[in-house]
Amino acid sequence: MKPDQSLIRTIADFPKPGIQFKDITPLLKDPKAVEHCVAAMLPDPSVEVDMVVGIESRGFIMGPLLAQSLGCGFVPIRKKGKLPAQTLQESYDLEYGSATIEIHRDAIAPGDRVMLHDDVLATGGTAAAAVKLIEALGGKVVCCSFIIELTQLHGRALIDAYPIKWAYQF
Repeated sequence: MKPDQSLIRTIADFPKPGIQFKDITPLLKDPKAVEHCVAAMLPDPSVEVDMVVGIESRGFIMGPLLAQSLGCGFVPIRKKGKLPAQTLQESYDLEYGSATIEIHRDAIAPGDRVMLHDDVLATGGTAAAAVKLIEALGGKVVCCSFIIELTQLHGRALIDAYPIKWAYQF
């Protein structure tokens, strides 16, 4: 299936003026498009993955599907204050402000091979912060996947050390 970019809706000035938000909700209504996304984002067969780590909140949609396809576990990275056990946190800048994300301290074992997943690779700040958390716990990022890569924002530069898969590029 060829990616149907019309399934990604652009919402102007959301969540603040000047931002062109990429809305994946039309895509999620199409099971064949979801199937395409998962297939496009899976790592090369030679890459072994122990955990898929998904970033809140839209990384929670396809992340578990990727983990299920790979036969491995899923770990959430959440916004500050949302995880109940002991956490490790990382702050970062993003396109429209700053934020802090957290992961449970026991979520990744040293040596775990991790696939990082999120919905959009924009400026790369969120993904780079997530990589720092994974590596601080002893995990090894073996690949990253995104539903959408916004190429004009050059976020890839912050995580270019890792193989990157995507389903749609804008």
